[in-house]
Amino acid sequence: MKLKKSIFLVVACLLTCSVASAQKLYAQEYPLWEGDKAPTSNGITTPEVRYVDHVDNVSKATITLYVPEKSCGIAVLACPGGAYENVWDAHEGHQMAWYYMNQGITLAVLKYRKPCGQRQIVIDDVQQAMRFMRAHAQEWGYTKVGVQGCSAGGHLASTAATHYVDAATRPDFQILLYPVITMDKSFTHMQTRENFLGKNPSQELVDMFSNEKQVTADTPPAFIAHSSDDVAVSTRNSLDYYAALQSKGVSASLHIYPTGNHGWGFRDDFIYKPQWTAELAQWLRTLL
Repeated sequence: MKLKKSIFLVVACLLTCSVASAQKLYAQEYPLWEGDKAPTSNGITTPEVRYVDHVDNVSKATITLYVPEKSCGIAVLACPGGAYENVWDAHEGHQMAWYYMNQGITLAVLKYRKPCGQRQIVIDDVQQAMRFMRAHAQEWGYTKVGVQGCSAGGHLASTAATHYVDAATRPDFQILLYPVITMDKSFTHMQTRENFLGKNPSQELVDMFSNEKQVTADTPPAFIAHSSDDVAVSTRNSLDYYAALQSKGVSASLHIYPTGNHGWGFRDDFIYKPQWTAELAQWLRTLL
């Protein structure tokens, strides 16, 4: 693939982080679809809107790379949340760059398109992003590529982990933070469901993209974290997915914290941040 890229220092307010680092923090942003030739379109023609911590009205997908000076051989593709309405790519994406780079891990932040009820749009984007990461693995120095997702991004990440179409699109591991997993009305996040499947999906579609029902023995291993008091996304999403992974013999690490509610990402005000980041770092080391 012929790449167009822009190199820039990321705005400091998007990358405020408590971890000191000697690494130079540069981001390289690439269009996900060369020449905007995506196989699907969400029909949005008005401009994208950038806020301090998220972006709205996305019609052109991009991938932003943070490559460490010395790679440990792992890359993480981050899918921020936003109920499939917008993309909260600051604390659920870019702010994690130092954390990963200090471990020698390449971070890729996916800015996926708004699906507008057309599920295939975001599925195409995450699968194309996996192909992109695989295609450049030798260039950027990693052999394993995993997917990370927060909230609705957790649904997209778990969809990547359970609906891959070939070896190139299959993640080697999955990291799910307070994820939406199911499309079942009784415990899904309804805005996420409607933006992904539309208002009146068939039961067949609901079951197909209730990812706790799509786990197989070949589903990649998972690190899952959630807060007991999450009022937006029920912990049952994480619990049922963990149980499904266990039932198929897939390695999984589940962490449920007493408080924190929803959407903490890499924010410092989440009191269990030192704990979950240390636990994730330890789990990632097992992949090596």
